[in-house]
Amino acid sequence: MSKEIEKIEKSLSKLLEWLELNGYAGYDPYDIKALPFVRKITALGNKNIFFEALREVLFELFLMFPNASRKLLGVRPQVNAKAMGLFARAFVDLYSVYNDSKYLTKALETIDWLDANYNKNYKVKGWSYPFDWQAKVLIPAGTPNGIVTTAVGDAYWAMYKLTGEDKYLNTCKDVCEFLLILPQDEISDEQICFSYTPVFVNHVHNLNLFVAEFLIRVGKETGRKDWVETGNKAVNYTIANQEEDGSFDYDGPPEKLRGFKDNYHTAFVLRKLYDIYKLTDREDVKQSLVKGYNFYINNFFEEERVPKFTPLRKYRIDIHSSAESINCLSELSDLFPQALEITFNVADWTIENLQDEEGYFYHGIFKSRITGKPFVSKIAYIRWGEAWMLKGLSNLIKKSKKV
Repeated sequence: MSKEIEKIEKSLSKLLEWLELNGYAGYDPYDIKALPFVRKITALGNKNIFFEALREVLFELFLMFPNASRKLLGVRPQVNAKAMGLFARAFVDLYSVYNDSKYLTKALETIDWLDANYNKNYKVKGWSYPFDWQAKVLIPAGTPNGIVTTAVGDAYWAMYKLTGEDKYLNTCKDVCEFLLILPQDEISDEQICFSYTPVFVNHVHNLNLFVAEFLIRVGKETGRKDWVETGNKAVNYTIANQEEDGSFDYDGPPEKLRGFKDNYHTAFVLRKLYDIYKLTDREDVKQSLVKGYNFYINNFFEEERVPKFTPLRKYRIDIHSSAESINCLSELSDLFPQALEITFNVADWTIENLQDEEGYFYHGIFKSRITGKPFVSKIAYIRWGEAWMLKGLSNLIKKSKKV
């Protein structure tokens, strides 16, 4: 195990060196898709076969020439609040492992940025993506949402647990107040589902559990039983809609289910179920987690090493899948010790196949829509890849050293 950890530490060191040179600004898979003409072609492609073909060719070019296409179209690197939250949490974890003040300095640096860059249009603190993104409706850049805000909240929570300073806990309480203004669909007296943003109602299991877990966590710490109760109702909704085989669809009813079950969203759900089980000791949550974990490890990895995109599709092999499977299985290894071996396998494969000599991680390996052949998309995505890999690798080191 010592050689495996040494390899992880070397990889993480290279990533940190690259990050030091690059800074926190970077590209994102969705920044180029926010361009008005790309959004127009995307919308037309849903209605017209010609524009559908044009869209596929355009997206293929974006994947094959990701850096050049962004420079050509004037897409600029940006600092992403979710990346900053993930970086901050990773730096806290690294400080807890190595007791090196440089990691605490980095954690404080990223927290300072977050302190200054929440959405000021709400009475409570919420964080957002720096680009427009398309959901049921167009979500303008700067619109706070539950996924980014809980990732940021987790960083403040880690700082609170590290330092004991109330200012970090107060921000966590502000986060909870923001989460409670997200639309809640009352499915029944005992089930609710939170929506992604304040802008529209939707039903997505991973978001619902991120919100639920954070409300329960902070609610228990601060004596807010109403937050704990609300969080548990959201948990009830998701576990009630788990498939018989243990899987979770990305969407939940009354959305029209697409049968879409992918690697990293499944891992998000499992990681949050485990966190919720630790907070609540709910046996039904544990049973749901066990079923989900068994489905995950049996369907989302090739030879317990290569993270598949879906149970039936190997490609795309996405850095997001690699990073979150490392992060999730590291966390779950407390309950499922065998998960740690798979985690090291995935980390080893990812380092060998997706880490550049400069230290950053590529977007992933895609199968061409045109030729059918695999190719590597060699771009550093600051939120999608680099921040998540730093978080995943730091968590694996932390679990391996049993800090």
